[in-house]
Amino acid sequence: MVTVLLRNIDLNLLVVLDALLTERHVTRTGTRLHLSQPAISHSLGKLRVLLDDPLLIREGGEVVLSTLAQSIQAPLRDILSQIETLFGRTIDFDPASSQRTFNLAMSDYGAAIVLPRLLVRLRREAPNTTLLVTQGSRHVMTEQVAQGKIDLALGVFPNLTPDISMEVLFEECFSCLLDRRTLPAGSGLSLETYLARPHIQVSMDGGTHGEVDSLLRAEGLRRRIAVSVPHWRTAPSMLHNTDLILTVATRTLNDTLLNSDLIQLPPPFTIPCFPFVQIWHARFCDDPAHVWLRQQVKQVVAHAVLAD
Repeated sequence: MVTVLLRNIDLNLLVVLDALLTERHVTRTGTRLHLSQPAISHSLGKLRVLLDDPLLIREGGEVVLSTLAQSIQAPLRDILSQIETLFGRTIDFDPASSQRTFNLAMSDYGAAIVLPRLLVRLRREAPNTTLLVTQGSRHVMTEQVAQGKIDLALGVFPNLTPDISMEVLFEECFSCLLDRRTLPAGSGLSLETYLARPHIQVSMDGGTHGEVDSLLRAEGLRRRIAVSVPHWRTAPSMLHNTDLILTVATRTLNDTLLNSDLIQLPPPFTIPCFPFVQIWHARFCDDPAHVWLRQQVKQVVAHAVLAD
């Protein structure tokens, strides 16, 4: 085992090491840290000599972490988090002059609720910051938060690990949307009709089983998913002239220009409301810039909900 003297360690190398272990790619690490590829390659070489370990190993078409790299990844994040907290307590965040890049992840549903008002606020109060927004499945977004790839993820996350913090932004309920011409005149949507007809499922990962299906299964019932799409906003446009039913979060329909032939109805069975939340890694709980960002998201979402 190699003994490493503290005086031989450059703190910047630890930052590069953390990013390398997360990205497992020299170019992406350089992009993340705003450094050139040669600079990252040079740092990786120094780290390999310092630790006497390859750290990143190519296996077939992918790069994996060495045994040592796997063992130090979590402790390294904790150490860097403690250092950030130490200095963060004495260095205030000034949004007006900050050039920080914030990384967020959310679906198009979350983006429609959050981004318009958030961008207005950021342009007014933090004009030099950069906002990068991506989307993915719940699993992918949660993993990105845990790995430090994104600052905040917004959405519905029912199962979180203890190292991920959460704040509820609002409660959401479900509505059903379908072509009104496919219902008998003057009738509503019965459970029998709901179960007999095909459905559109909105799923980021192409799945055909969601919360609604879990509720139905608990009652010994089942619906048939005929179409699965990843976008909340495009799903309503697929209903016209079909017998399909779409069961979605009600707020996805608030600002959507719906075809006049479509009708919005309550589900024919009880679907509990669910919390829409923002999540972040616990290491950022006391980071001044991160605290400021979370406050902005919370405030703009509160205004959006009140406007509805």
